[in-house]
Amino acid sequence: MPVLAFDDILAALAAVSLRTDELSRLRDWLASIADPGECLALIAQAAGTPPCPRCQCARVHRCGHASGLQRFRCCRCGRSYNALSGTPLARLRLKEKWLPYLQCVLESHSVRKAALAVGVDRTTSFRWRHRFVKGVMHERPRQLSALVEADETYLLESQKGSRQLDRAPRRRGGVARRRGISREHECLLVARDRGGQTADFHTGRGPVTATQLEGCLRPVLAADALLISDSAAAYKVFARRCGITHEAVNLKAGIRARGAIHLQNVNGWHSRFKNWLRRFHGVASRYLVNYSGWQRLLDDKRLTTPALMLCTAVRFGK
Repeated sequence: MPVLAFDDILAALAAVSLRTDELSRLRDWLASIADPGECLALIAQAAGTPPCPRCQCARVHRCGHASGLQRFRCCRCGRSYNALSGTPLARLRLKEKWLPYLQCVLESHSVRKAALAVGVDRTTSFRWRHRFVKGVMHERPRQLSALVEADETYLLESQKGSRQLDRAPRRRGGVARRRGISREHECLLVARDRGGQTADFHTGRGPVTATQLEGCLRPVLAADALLISDSAAAYKVFARRCGITHEAVNLKAGIRARGAIHLQNVNGWHSRFKNWLRRFHGVASRYLVNYSGWQRLLDDKRLTTPALMLCTAVRFGK
């Protein structure tokens, strides 16, 4: 069989009118082609000449290559490292499959579906999911300004994947033993301004406290921000302690909005997050902040390609 040149193949494809399903198959095949050089080039471009991860010294010199990456040696402490040292992506292998896997992250595939699509083991797929998400979730707004809505949502505590439980196992997730919010629930605190910027925090089990609000919200709230919350006492105490302007919406009394004073944006985020989370059939509580960070990135719609996600994980993952 004669070997066709690339230009001949391209000309033949251009001359054929492809159906929708054929175009889809062609795109899937092109997406499955992994080029290790592309991934390595993106890592080098995003990292530049990174400072020493041990002492943060910027005086470094090049020190050969390993695993396709440039190595550097610190002039102060003598440590050698590469662009991924000190990031969640350090010591991960199979770099030629990273970009196809990141496409699976953007499409919110399950662990097994992503593993099958990329051609790795499911344990590798699980480890990559949390390493990549942990790397990119650090890109978050430094400050929330103007009208800032803050509210918490609660999910039943889960020890999924743990070999030893500190309680009796539940059947298929189960329900809490007592009514209302208790120590059996994990609290996810979300603050969102009207510009669409979102900050999320996993505060642990049980209702959120004023001390937890101070540790989470005070660093990200602008000095002139107006904090909007429900009528929980913890928000009032936090606002009084920190001198923050605060407005409460009394949801228990059926008051959901007073003009621009409402919690519809942050509650909408809660709803999208919980609907999106159902596809994973429950997540372990110790990974909850990873999933909320993942949803925050998808909802933000700024990192829309695998290349952008990889560069962000390298640049902000330290």
